[in-house]
Amino acid sequence: MYAVVRLRGPVNVRYTIEDTMKMLRLHKVNHCVVVPETPHYKGMIQKVKDYVAYGKVDAKTLAEILKKRGRLEGNTRLTEEYIRENTAYDSIQAFAEAVIAGETTLKAVPKLKPVFRLHPPRKGHAGIKRTVQQGGTLGDHGENINALLHKMR
Repeated sequence: MYAVVRLRGPVNVRYTIEDTMKMLRLHKVNHCVVVPETPHYKGMIQKVKDYVAYGKVDAKTLAEILKKRGRLEGNTRLTEEYIRENTAYDSIQAFAEAVIAGETTLKAVPKLKPVFRLHPPRKGHAGIKRTVQQGGTLGDHGENINALLHKMR
């Protein structure tokens, strides 16, 4: 599973890239989505790589995002009780591990919003005009996306 976080705004962005951002549901800065590793999503991520940070998310980080930033319709928090009542899993951690393993998807939780609205990172970005290889924040973080998501919790 990939976690994709939009870091740059909509000013001076080509229409095709902005359209791809809309397909990924990344309408605003600091919004995050979790998408499967399919060729379709990989192509979409490759197209918007200069405007987002992405990488492979682990179960611990996904569980932290679901606990702190998971919202249901009506803007109510996602709770352990709601997961217990509406899925086959007994905790958010077990559900996150199943999502990472590919046993289920985030759509298995009824009324869960697919976008996580994150805070700006604590201590700031390393720069939103340069890639990770150049010392910035944009592009492929690989496994290090978990550290960025932890800063944005």
